[in-house]
Amino acid sequence: MNLPSSRLCNAAGVAGSIVAMLFAYYYLQRTLGLDPCPLCLIDRGLVMLAGFFFLLAFIHNPGRTGQRVYSGLALIPALLGVAVCWRHLWLESLPKHLVPECSPGLEYMLETFPIGETIRTIFNSAGECAEVKWRFLGLSIAGQTLLVFLGFTALSLLQILRKRD
Repeated sequence: MNLPSSRLCNAAGVAGSIVAMLFAYYYLQRTLGLDPCPLCLIDRGLVMLAGFFFLLAFIHNPGRTGQRVYSGLALIPALLGVAVCWRHLWLESLPKHLVPECSPGLEYMLETFPIGETIRTIFNSAGECAEVKWRFLGLSIAGQTLLVFLGFTALSLLQILRKRD
């Protein structure tokens, strides 16, 4: 079976990250007027981080061991993104009476709380993240973002597990 080259896989990761960010910002936020919830902002940061590692690997184009290192680094935000999306989808599936209370504004929390407490607060009281504001092909934004992170995970694992280039 002929696998795509490492360079092509890295380019796909970079392109996926750029397309996801352009879609989120220009279409969802600027065109539709949907402000991102705290979990969506975390997802955006993780998409950019995974894309950054794919970009480094694309530019550096190291050998097999280097590709595995970069792919392992890209795998970390990809898996964290899967976890964040899973939490987001769980919140969206809750009946209204079980949705946790909304968290204070993210900007306020970042200015006031330490980063660990801010993240803990977002995950424990992000009721605003439970509202599904837009769907495409039956998937909420969190569901679509989960697919992006699963794609990054697959690209990373392909790079890590490939026998040769």
